[in-house]
Amino acid sequence: MSLDHALLVSLLEKPSSGYELARRFDRSIGYFWHATHQQIYRVLSRMEEAGWVDAEVQPGETAPDRKEYSVTATGRDELARWLAEPTEPEGVRDILMVKLRGAAFGDAAGLIPELEHHRAAHANRLTCYRVIETRDFAGVLDTQRALQYMVLKSGIRFEQGWLEWCEEALGLLRSFKQ
Repeated sequence: MSLDHALLVSLLEKPSSGYELARRFDRSIGYFWHATHQQIYRVLSRMEEAGWVDAEVQPGETAPDRKEYSVTATGRDELARWLAEPTEPEGVRDILMVKLRGAAFGDAAGLIPELEHHRAAHANRLTCYRVIETRDFAGVLDTQRALQYMVLKSGIRFEQGWLEWCEEALGLLRSFKQ
């Protein structure tokens, strides 16, 4: 996936300025596809040059003028092309997994604080997802909201799996301390 396509999806959900898009991205797609604000602005510029988005200048009364981006017909065609393109599941690249394997050659129990940190981070993310779930996905959902909810459910299950794994790994590491 490219950031271009993630931004097309976000802009189809709601036309936005670059700043608004970056903030919304951090609270939605950014959970699954990280991008810095500078990357977002660079890609928006490239997408505008490619004709995938239009930028309408909104005059600022008390703030500087801002560009509000929206997806063009060409951008919709590109998204349709990309959606139809087959993808392969992505591999995992996780430093913690390499450390855990390497712990066999050092102090395995020394990884306990790092695993506890990971467990806390995943618990915090799961709590965040549960708040979003309660706030945004109660009741009957239209197609767009139902698909967004499926993405959130994937994140919830991912975090639950990590928490289960962390507990199991911590139990194993703690057994080495005895």
